[in-house]
Parts: sequence; C-alpha cells; structure tokens
Amino acid sequence: MRNDNPLWPLVDSRATAFTGLADAVFDTPELAYGEVQSCAAHTQMLRDQGFRVTENLAGIPTAVMGEAGEGGPVIAILGEYDALPGLSQEPGLAQPRQIADHGFGHGCGHNLLGSAALSAATAVKDWLEAEGLPGRVRYYGCPAEEGGAAKTYMVRDGLFDDVDIAITWHPASFNAVDDMRSLANTRIDFTFHGKAAHAAGAPELGRSALDAVELMNIGINYMREHMPDAARVHYAYLDAGGIAPNVVQAKATVRQLIRSPDLAGLSSLVDRVRKIADGAALMSGTTVTSRVFSAVSNLTENAPLSRAMQAQFEALGPVPFDGDDAAFATAIRESLTREDIADTFKRLAMKPDYDLPLCDFIAPLDRPFMGGMGSTDVGDVSWAVPTVQARVATCAIGTALHSWQQTAQGKAPAAHKGMLHAAKVMAATAHAALTDPALIKAAKASHAEHLADHPYACPIPAETRPPIEAA
Repeated sequence: MRNDNPLWPLVDSRATAFTGLADAVFDTPELAYGEVQSCAAHTQMLRDQGFRVTENLAGIPTAVMGEAGEGGPVIAILGEYDALPGLSQEPGLAQPRQIADHGFGHGCGHNLLGSAALSAATAVKDWLEAEGLPGRVRYYGCPAEEGGAAKTYMVRDGLFDDVDIAITWHPASFNAVDDMRSLANTRIDFTFHGKAAHAAGAPELGRSALDAVELMNIGINYMREHMPDAARVHYAYLDAGGIAPNVVQAKATVRQLIRSPDLAGLSSLVDRVRKIADGAALMSGTTVTSRVFSAVSNLTENAPLSRAMQAQFEALGPVPFDGDDAAFATAIRESLTREDIADTFKRLAMKPDYDLPLCDFIAPLDRPFMGGMGSTDVGDVSWAVPTVQARVATCAIGTALHSWQQTAQGKAPAAHKGMLHAAKVMAATAHAALTDPALIKAAKASHAEHLADHPYACPIPAETRPPIEAA
C-alpha cells in the first residue's frame, strides 16, 4: 500500500473517532426512519468536526447534511446508518447468538457505511482548509435505505440539485468499484375491504378481504412466467385480517415489492400488478385501495468517475488484513457453504479460491456482468448527479449481506480496517475531482448523455410523503 495521497494520513489521524462512531451506531440499531440515536451521533460528529449542519432534510427528522468549504465544485459523500429487523447478533462471535430476541442488527454494515463516508468528508474538509482551495464537501446522512427510499425523497426535493458529483461505498466481502447495476423497485400496499360475517353461520353474507389478497398473490404468481427474466415481485402480509378464523376477514393488506432492471420496465409491471389487484377485488366482491410506500430507481454508471475511483483504489491497494483477521474470518466461514463462497467469486467473474478467507485483491473494472442485483436508493442520486460507488472488503469471503454472519463481523478489527480503507478510497476520489476540473467536466458530460436518451422521472408520486409514521 502506498501512502502518497495527502488525504490518506488525514483519515488515519481520526481513525479512533470514526471507529468509535461506527461501533456506537452498531450498538444502537434502529430501523428505517427511526434512526434517532444514530442520526444524533452523526450530527454531533459533524458539529465536532466543524461542518455547517442542516437537519430535517426533505422533512425527514433522521436525515442530516454537513457542509464545509467555500465556492468551487460541490462534492457529496453519502452515508447511511439504518439497521435491519431480526438480525440481532452478538459481535465477534462465529456462531448465531442474538443480543435480543427478534431484535434489530446491522446486517448490511450501515454502521460502517455512514462512519466511513463521514470520515472521508472530514478528510476532504481538512485538506481544503489546509490548502486554502475553493471547493465544498458535503456529507449526507441518509436514513431508511433498507426499503424506505429516503434518498429518493431527497432527490425529489432538490437536495442534490447543486451537487457536481456524488461518492459512496458499501461494505462487502470483496474489493471493487461497483458496476452500478441494480433493480428499480417500488413497494405498494394494497388494502382490500370486504364485509365481516360469521364464517359458519352466515358465510354467504361475508366478503373476504383475505381471499382477495390470496387471489392477488395467485394472479401475480401466474404473471411471473411472463415477466422479463431479471424482474422480481415479492410480497409480505401487513394485515391478514385478524386471528379469528370464524370471522370473515373484512380488511387485509399486502405489500407488493415490484422490481425491474429499469424505470420503464418497472412502470409496465406496476400497471400489470394493479390490474391483478382490481381483478382480485372483482372476483372476491371486495374493493381495493393502494398506497405507494417507497420506490427507487436503478443505478446508472458514470464511466469517468468509475475509472477515476479504480485508479485511486489500485494506488491504495487492498485492505491490509492481518493473521488475526484471517483467523476470525476462517471461523465465520465454518458456518458458510461452498456455494456461499463461490457466489462472491461468481459476481466478480473469477474462479473460486475456497482457501482465501479475506479478499486480498481489487477486481478489474472491466469484468463481465454475472447477474445478481438488489435495489438501492443510491440509484436516484445517480440519476440526479454523476455518482460512483466502491465495494470494500469488511468481512469474510462468502458472507452474505442481511445475515447474522454479517452482523457478527460488524465491530471486528477487519471491519474497522475495511471501513477506514473505504474512507481513503472515497477521499482520494474526491481529491482527484477537486484537482482535475476535466474529470468533473467528463463526468457531467457522460451523465447528460445518458439523460438525453433516458429522461429521469421520480418513481415516487408527488403527493406521497416519506412514511415517517412507519418508524
């Protein structure tokens, strides 16, 4: 690893503070839109580091932005800090053990994500101040990435309109510049309204809302054969109509999560799902209403920024793990299958190395796409402004996101090393943009070219407000 970028020592100089922030957020896991303590910790760190702070972004109490610098280009660095339900796990233990039954946990590493992003922003701030250069750096503390689409609401409200480029990262079991592929999605709650009746004494008088939900799910199941291969539809019952089987259920709600590789395909699928809901209501003698809970766009790649980040990543090298890190990773891998481990390498179009516990390489930028996509509200930021994202190793190869194994490694020394490494990659990428106006110009030209062929339309209706009440 080289150490000739002026921002890397600035990250190291505050390593203890930002590792502490990541651990504090890990210890107070909070779900989408309820990240009160996590946001407060990030807000306090912003104030402690001398940022100008703006709270309650887009009317979201747990969204915060810190800005430093004057004039020049505006560089946004994106952080997150929301946790997941059902992933409570004792850290540092290579076997499942919940801290709290059915509790929350950082099974996607967002405790690390937010802290590294704020660390990178602080390094850029300190460098701008020391050099007396024009330019502004912003840290966006973003809640509710896990299904809440907070960044989509923030984009819709214009919070990135004056940003020149955006930079972010995500914890992973490998090192790579993200290929910026994801599925656009929307979560829509369908509520069916029927008529209650005695299920044995007078069933003919009832109209079952639960039957309507089941009919809707059956209709969607038959639609799956006739969807594009990469499209997905999932569901969850929010209200199954009660616990009494002898009462015809008068009301039931199902959340349908609809995914497509792009916004145009998503719109078409949503229309089909809505027609299935109408058909289910017709067949069951019920009525149906719907509400969009959240929605996100697919990611769009910015080739100039991807190349710039790849160069910085390669200059820095892979995360400097040691023997103790490898030993814990090996213990974690005892709970993983060969298929789990192979999946990491498959995503990178590489032959599996089943004996490698931690990633010691940086994947090439021009690797072929091997499938396997999720969704993220970073997608909407990438439509609003040129955006680049790193994947940095913080856990054992084969570790799946949204798993107890991911949570178990969230406070490990390897996770801290990966987190600080990510901060250096992001800070160095920002440094490259601030010292090379041609990079920002090229990034903007690439972004404008994409939008000329694919205009952006926010997937969340204008009248829909952030579902803060769901927290």
